[in-house]
Amino acid sequence: MTLTIATWNINSIRIRMGIVTDFLDRYRPDVLCLQEIKRPPDQFPRGPFVERGYRHILINGQKGYHGVAIISRLPFVDTSLRGFCGKGDARHAAALVRDGDGSEITIHNFYVPAGGDEPDPAINEKFAHKLAFIDEMRGWLTGSETDRKAVLVGDLNIAPYENDVWSHKQLLNVVSHTPVETTGLEAVRESGGWVDAIRSFIPLDRKVYTWWSYRAADWEASDRGRRLDHIWVTPHLASRLTEIDILRAARGWTRPSDHVPVLATISATG
Repeated sequence: MTLTIATWNINSIRIRMGIVTDFLDRYRPDVLCLQEIKRPPDQFPRGPFVERGYRHILINGQKGYHGVAIISRLPFVDTSLRGFCGKGDARHAAALVRDGDGSEITIHNFYVPAGGDEPDPAINEKFAHKLAFIDEMRGWLTGSETDRKAVLVGDLNIAPYENDVWSHKQLLNVVSHTPVETTGLEAVRESGGWVDAIRSFIPLDRKVYTWWSYRAADWEASDRGRRLDHIWVTPHLASRLTEIDILRAARGWTRPSDHVPVLATISATG
């Protein structure tokens, strides 16, 4: 069994349901992880997914803000939702699916807080929340939690490396690329032994983005992007990664999200 997992911050499932279904019709991932669905579970539009064979749906949502969903053609063995920082906001969901050898693969879907505009936790509660969230991830996603087949995807709202942003020098004091954030995210990844799937295919000396601001009059011409969306795997799956696809063209679709889908393919066992 090959397994294709897609991650996409859709920035409102209500507004962008059309491009989500178009994406599924064309690319047919086994599992689609969405962030910023901005819908509580009872208002999530399940019908169009079920019609396409995605009958297994896990929602952690709330009205108007945040929210994540895992939508799968594969049955769930188990599911869980985890809260962070005592905030009660909907930023994580996890589902277990069967691997080809009968074992299980855990899929984590995260939406990390954006952090506001001011990169100072003393005066910006949103930035303090972001740093606390990352610290809590580091304390959890290690040891027994990562000594297994697992995939972590989502909008982590941090561009960790110099070539994950259009200008390292100009963005060093801009939220999403400040040293305290990039160091914190790397600590999460390294503490659990996670492998950065995108950078395992695209060398660190090459620019790569998954997000372009709505503020640019012509996003493609200015190309001032950031890599905010990530796919990590534990070492148990690293050798089975066969492909990464960042759908840059999706940023130009009708009524697009400011993020684009990222897909990872994991080869069959044996």
